[in-house]
Amino acid sequence: MKKVILTVVAVLSMTTAFAGNEPINGQGNNTSVYELNVNMNQLARTLSLTEGQKYEVQGIMDTFAKELKEAGESEDLYRSMRVKEAINKDVKNMRRVLNKKQMRTFLNVLNSTVANRGLLK
Repeated sequence: MKKVILTVVAVLSMTTAFAGNEPINGQGNNTSVYELNVNMNQLARTLSLTEGQKYEVQGIMDTFAKELKEAGESEDLYRSMRVKEAINKDVKNMRRVLNKKQMRTFLNVLNSTVANRGLLK
C-alpha cells in the first residue's frame, strides 16, 4: 500500500512540474504578438513616401521590429517599459524623415497596431 501511494504522489508531482510551465487557457507569454512584419509597399503607399523616404523608413522599421521582438523576449517586469522605449524611439526617428501630414498618418497606423496587438498593458 505504501508503494502505491508513493508512486501516485511521484506521478502527480511530475505531472504538476511539467504542467506548471504551460500557459493556462492561452494566458502565457505570447511572443508572437511582438513580432512585427511590415509590408513596406503598403506603408509607402499609405504614407505617400518618396523613394528616399522609403529607404530610410525601411531601416527604421527594421530596427523597430528587432527592438520590439527583444522587448517581447524580456522578463515580464521590463517588457512594457522596453515596448514603450521602442515605440518612442521609432516615433522620434520617423519624425526626422516624415513631414507633418505623413507623421499624423503614421501615428494613426502605429496606434492602431499597438492597440490591436495589445502591446501596452
